[in-house]
Amino acid sequence: MIRSALLFALALSAAPAFATDYVQAPGSALAFAGKYQGDTFTGTFPGFNTKLSFDPQQLATAKLEVTIPMATATTRNPDYDGQMRDSAFFGVAKFPQATYVATKFRALGGNRYAADGTLSLHGVSKPVTLEFTWTPGAKPVLTGKATVKRLDFGVGAGEWADTKLIPDAIAVSTKVVLQPVK
Repeated sequence: MIRSALLFALALSAAPAFATDYVQAPGSALAFAGKYQGDTFTGTFPGFNTKLSFDPQQLATAKLEVTIPMATATTRNPDYDGQMRDSAFFGVAKFPQATYVATKFRALGGNRYAADGTLSLHGVSKPVTLEFTWTPGAKPVLTGKATVKRLDFGVGAGEWADTKLIPDAIAVSTKVVLQPVK
């Protein structure tokens, strides 16, 4: 009997561990920042949605999926918002959503990680790395940053392609409050 229990315990410990599945909870934010003619502008994507499968001890099984409805983008400046949603920038009529999917994760030390994924934006898919901190708990928090080169995705056509008006690099930041999938 003791031998059977010991063999069962060993079998369980040898079984592969799986990441915990999470969904986005209230209190999450996805923001962007850049400059226009030297003045800083900021904006948010209030309609984004995140799914994450993550265990810091099992990075090989981690997966991050973010869906961003582009029409929700706002700088709280009606002039900027109208231009941003138009065809020269996000072209929301033709490209209503962007996605970010990461399946390769790396430990950077402490509670810091990197998610190497693919951003699909404006009909173009390119690699983007999200560096983030992981705060565990009943409702863990992923806090991250990435840089997106807007011209790689065709965002900012015509006169807006001039990097003297708007630099190519756009900073993206996120704070995602998560809850386990029930």
